[in-house]
Amino acid sequence: MDTAVTKLDRIDIKILNELQKNGRISNVELAELVNLSPSPCLMRVKKLQAEGYIQGYAAQIDVSKLGQTLTVFTEITLRNHRQTDFARFLSVVEKTDQIIECHLVSGGYDYLLKFVTAGIEEYQTIMERLTDMDIGIDKYFSFVVLKSPIVKTHMPLTSLFRV
Repeated sequence: MDTAVTKLDRIDIKILNELQKNGRISNVELAELVNLSPSPCLMRVKKLQAEGYIQGYAAQIDVSKLGQTLTVFTEITLRNHRQTDFARFLSVVEKTDQIIECHLVSGGYDYLLKFVTAGIEEYQTIMERLTDMDIGIDKYFSFVVLKSPIVKTHMPLTSLFRV
């Protein structure tokens, strides 16, 4: 359904801010936090979902409890910079489960990828496969994450969008 997107007000931003911190919050609790009664609060949440501001809800998993993993940030430079080169590269990256983020960036390289793998051998196997596939990778640089002392899962909405 294609709906017209409306401008968000201060309460909408507060609702989004609270939901990104706790997607399982009850409507009654959410309404209280944003100073609305439950019925109008629920109507606003449904409107935010319908207009695509809320894309979904997901559990945040502590993978360290499941076993050892390796996180690697990889800078990728492509040989050519035609639209077809970017599209070919992205179509393969999108299908690689271990790549959990992909960013087109400005500066000395084209993409910054974030991998989460079972270990260095799996990472290296994936990179060898990607370079052997001839999807336009000219060079890559890997940065192994030793520790992640700060990882935030929410955006600072109330400071980004002052309304």
